[in-house]
Amino acid sequence: MTTVIKELQPVEVWTNFADLNAVPRASKKEERIIAFMIDFGKRLGLETITDKVGNVIIRKPASPGMEDRKGVVLQSHLDMVHQKNSDTEFDFNTQGIDMYVDGDWVKAKGTTLGADNGLGVSTIMAILESDSIVHPAIEALFTIDEETGMTGAMGLEGGILKGEILLNLDTEEDNEIGVGCAGGIDVTARRFYIEDDTPEYSVGFKVEVKGLQGGHSGMDIHKGLGNANKIMNRLLYHCHSKYGLRIAEIDGGGLRNAIPRESKALIVVEDDHVDAFRADFDQRVVEINRELKTMEPDLDIHLLRIVPPERVMVVSTQEGLIKALYAAHNGVYRMSADIPDLVETSNNIAKVSVQHGQIKISCLTRSSVESSKMDLANQLKATFELAGCDVEFTHNYPGWTPNMDSAILKVMVDLYKKLHGEEPHVAACHAGLECGILGTNYPEMDMISFGPNILGAHSPDERAQISSVQKFWSFVLEILKNIPKA
Repeated sequence: MTTVIKELQPVEVWTNFADLNAVPRASKKEERIIAFMIDFGKRLGLETITDKVGNVIIRKPASPGMEDRKGVVLQSHLDMVHQKNSDTEFDFNTQGIDMYVDGDWVKAKGTTLGADNGLGVSTIMAILESDSIVHPAIEALFTIDEETGMTGAMGLEGGILKGEILLNLDTEEDNEIGVGCAGGIDVTARRFYIEDDTPEYSVGFKVEVKGLQGGHSGMDIHKGLGNANKIMNRLLYHCHSKYGLRIAEIDGGGLRNAIPRESKALIVVEDDHVDAFRADFDQRVVEINRELKTMEPDLDIHLLRIVPPERVMVVSTQEGLIKALYAAHNGVYRMSADIPDLVETSNNIAKVSVQHGQIKISCLTRSSVESSKMDLANQLKATFELAGCDVEFTHNYPGWTPNMDSAILKVMVDLYKKLHGEEPHVAACHAGLECGILGTNYPEMDMISFGPNILGAHSPDERAQISSVQKFWSFVLEILKNIPKA
């Protein structure tokens, strides 16, 4: 199928994308993709360097006649989110992404596709290797670890880049020109707990929540998608006090920036309450399915009888945990009062792990307003502290404040109207882009973000639209031709 992908138009972009997707590139495990990019730059005979954190920078001189234009930084991140369906056999550490074409879309078989941000990377690669594209002096900036902390952007020192304009190729709607984004902070709650022996005359059950769509915890947070951790906790909350329900384990969600699609729990109930418990549980499932049927038609919640686990959480800790998870905010917290339809502040309860005497709850809180971000983070902190947890704030990164007077924005809006006969959507987004961080060390740099249509990012349903990549490629080439003079 790689051959078919490489035959898609524009060939130069899809060929590089296929080659890129053959290299495992999980966040914080980018050694192979860094080496791949260094080799790529050196094979082209271009100046290629890495900074102290592992970002790769490749410089290409201006094409003839473009030497008097402002220098441009083309920027994308090398890492990708590694997510797969539970029934998919796949090793992200050793295998390349298995892609296929479905009509106007490129998809992956049971895993994330890596179009976020592989299509941005492959677009820049196509420009670097071309001897016919008209462009100003280019610095290609390939950052690392965007998806799990943006440590590449944070580690990029001032003074390395010389360009005056930065084009970030990392948004997912081809009619959108991005001028701002949300900042974020990880909120992590932990505590130890005592385990009891499982009470005598207990019946064991495995509870599974699966079949949810998942998605990007920023761009998709407003869609009303189901969160597997909240659904699981709702089931346990309603049943824990009635039937002697005790929790042995919970394992829900995965990556901090993905809306959790699956959760499982091992529990026990008193044997003389089993029939009533099953009936109550089934009724809760009907209610949840009814509420989510439009957005989550494939939601699957089921109860499987198992051999009872040997140990369970003490009742007092269990009650505090369930109440805290019920109280903890998930989803949109506040809409922007200044930008129509923009989510200002949100939280994703991304991961819940309960096992072997340890609780860990991981959240990603986002906001385009710093004070609102910290308000929600502190609300979560207070909620989990009431359940006896220690709460830590990490990976705090700034948002990107829109500059509506941007010179390159005016150029791009005019070009888009000329190419497509309509106005582009100039907007800020609720995802974390690297522009806000890069702007701390390069405050005078004029920044814009844009990209092709990508749906379902951060989930195994991720897909890239072929016709949109063609549209995006043409737009990029026109922008490079029309960069203002220095």
